[in-house]
Amino acid sequence: MPELSRRRVMGMGAGAVAGGLLTGAGTAPARASGTTAAQASEWSYVDREILPNAVPPTIPDREYPITDYGAVADGRTLCTDAIRAAIDACTAAGGGHVVVPPGTWLTGAVHLRDNVDLHVSDGATLLFSTDPHDFLPVVRTRFEGEELMNYSPFVYADRCTNIALTGGGTLDGQASYDNWWAWTSQTADDTAALHRMAADGVPVEERVFGDGHHLRSAFVETYRCTNVLIEGLTIVRSPFWEVHPVLSRNVTVQDLHIDSRGPNNDGVDPESCRYVVVRGCTFDVGDDCIAIKSGKGADGLRINVPSEDILIEGCTMHIRYGAIALGTEMTAGIRNVFVRDCTIGGPNQYYALYIKTNSVRGGYVENVFLRDLEVLDLRKEVLSCNLFHGEGDTGPLTPRVRNVELRDVHVGHARNAFSMVGYDRSPLENVRVVNCRFDSIDQPSTIVDADLSFANFRVNGARITSADQLTG
Repeated sequence: MPELSRRRVMGMGAGAVAGGLLTGAGTAPARASGTTAAQASEWSYVDREILPNAVPPTIPDREYPITDYGAVADGRTLCTDAIRAAIDACTAAGGGHVVVPPGTWLTGAVHLRDNVDLHVSDGATLLFSTDPHDFLPVVRTRFEGEELMNYSPFVYADRCTNIALTGGGTLDGQASYDNWWAWTSQTADDTAALHRMAADGVPVEERVFGDGHHLRSAFVETYRCTNVLIEGLTIVRSPFWEVHPVLSRNVTVQDLHIDSRGPNNDGVDPESCRYVVVRGCTFDVGDDCIAIKSGKGADGLRINVPSEDILIEGCTMHIRYGAIALGTEMTAGIRNVFVRDCTIGGPNQYYALYIKTNSVRGGYVENVFLRDLEVLDLRKEVLSCNLFHGEGDTGPLTPRVRNVELRDVHVGHARNAFSMVGYDRSPLENVRVVNCRFDSIDQPSTIVDADLSFANFRVNGARITSADQLTG
């Protein structure tokens, strides 16, 4: 990747910045020079590398209705065993579609297997139990970036190939402050215990939580899976993060409507994944809409698998915090993220792009490209990047952020254009704003230890050529 001959750090702590990609960053798109050719080179990486490798699975054309295995659509009879029997029969035959017909079907944990599509039909609702015991035995999962044995996610797959969760129906987690969401006030001891185990290198099989503990599981999680499709569904009342691919490869998430506004209700959270496409989804969620992650602290270093080669396109993100968030669990790094043709914002949306970490969690973010976005209204910044998020600068893992571009982004209203805070020893590098217009910005920006450059950029009608014009 070509290097710029020199850079400037604008704001406090100005000085030279060492160039170059991070060591071991692997294949990455070329760095932009602000020219059309450079932009085309960067975005050609999507067609050259990401889309050919994010191919939905091919599922055999056989159907296994869950009613053939004893499921009853009264919303009261637990159908967990019937759904499991249908999946087992489907798997034994070499795969196919396990069909949930119209109606309301109460269930506990559903575990997918190779070559199986769980198809929730139009008019069907999978209604998940609020009894934690219906999500036992414990399985290998992650809680906020650290591995453990915990309650099963509601729909779960581990080490599976060619799996799908499709249909026009609804997944309803029934979460409320009478059950799962109430656990938010009961997690501190468990979270601290898990963090100690990870720091001490306790084997994952011995980090047993589940019964008697209060760490919520994700709604849909694929763990160590390949060739994944999640498509068409409505997801409501999630206990925790809604769609959480972990250590998975070739993942397509498309045409979902996620309307779940509880605590920590992120929409789609790819973690330590490669070749991910999130397309045509609508997010009305209680936390970040799309949050890209790669593990935390000692576990992030132990597993050391970044999230990379991710395309987000054609999505609508209404609420709540970051529309596109990178972090905070990003110790293994995030690179090669492309976002295009999305609509962002509303009176309760905080940030368009939200990069968040610190020296406890560390990690890197590089090669992030956003283009052709319509940002309607934000309560805070268009771009927020803060290396002091949460624990601040109190750890040994210096994070790095470099090569971020916003191009052809229109903002109707936001409180601030930017909040960019790096470290003196690790400034935010090569952040570019090209062909953008921010129409109604209320307050000055914060830009500290950050290298921003502008080309054809207007804020409140004024042409912006330097960061000093934004911070006064």
